[in-house]
Amino acid sequence: MDKTTEASILIVDDAPENLSVLSELLMPYFQVRAASSGGKALSIAAGELRPDLILLDVMMPGMDGHEVFGRLRADPRTRDIPVIFVTAMTGQEAEVKGLESGAVDYITKPIIPSVVLARVRTQLELKHARDRLKGENAWLEAEVNRRMAENDLIQLVSIRALAHLAETRDPETGNHILRTQGYVRELGTRLKGHPRFAGTLTSHYIDLLTRSAPLHDIGKVGIPDCILQKPGKLAPAEWEIMKTHARLGSDAIELAERDVKKEVEFLTLAKEITRWHHERWDGTGYPDGLMEEGIPPSARIMALADVFDALVSPRVYKAPMSFAEARAIIADGRGTHFDPDMADAFLDGFEAFCGIAVRYRDGI
Repeated sequence: MDKTTEASILIVDDAPENLSVLSELLMPYFQVRAASSGGKALSIAAGELRPDLILLDVMMPGMDGHEVFGRLRADPRTRDIPVIFVTAMTGQEAEVKGLESGAVDYITKPIIPSVVLARVRTQLELKHARDRLKGENAWLEAEVNRRMAENDLIQLVSIRALAHLAETRDPETGNHILRTQGYVRELGTRLKGHPRFAGTLTSHYIDLLTRSAPLHDIGKVGIPDCILQKPGKLAPAEWEIMKTHARLGSDAIELAERDVKKEVEFLTLAKEITRWHHERWDGTGYPDGLMEEGIPPSARIMALADVFDALVSPRVYKAPMSFAEARAIIADGRGTHFDPDMADAFLDGFEAFCGIAVRYRDGI
């Protein structure tokens, strides 16, 4: 069946005879409703059963066709209904005015039945095509969103899987991943308005950094168990081996980057924090001895998060410190171990970081 035969048409004209002529012409082919005033037309058009096409007389008392058309376009419920102006006005100026205002066509009276039917069918077919395309676009948009969400979930699960793989070698880290993610997000959010960091720490950057945070210690999978799980202090030679985990992790991420054709933002940050989260503000860290602004902001944030969690969490080689003791160590490291402004933000929001530590403490 031709889709246009299912269409609904609203005829608007103040003259009963004109409504009668158009109704008799169109009713054998379409569902027809009629309105003898602009107000009635607007009410019908915005109703539950909206017309597919409106034939609108221009010259009407009270509210003329142009005003009716303007109100139709201003209402979200009716703005997409195509309108054909029907008028006794002749001349190019009147026609141009109607078309420039947004009408899809312009028919002059007295009407020619075959011309009216042809133009009505053309506009209904165009509307049907637009509606179909709009529906297809909506489906495509929903499908793209679904796949993006699915890819996002796969990415998050993959990150967690890699991080948990490192945990299997170092089982006492427990909820370290969740805690450090929480610290990173909290600190990044507190710093985003700071003049030094506003250009870098956007909401998008903070989201990516939080996502990347679980990968900061994946290089530990390359450290021998006898060193990684040693219950006491490491010998100097063992410590040198332990420090290689930063380079091992960043090298692994760099190899993964080579397998993709374009840069992946979160991998860039993951590589930064993996390699440089043990660097120190004063240049005495490892593996590259970077200092101050030479250390990427991502790694400076991760350094604070990692150190705080190490201080307040139990390890095979130590008992957890109190929050007060950890706060004192962070404060003491301001300007030596840590970026001073980042340390200030951390200390200013210290209770929030303690809350994260409690919320994700090991054993829950």
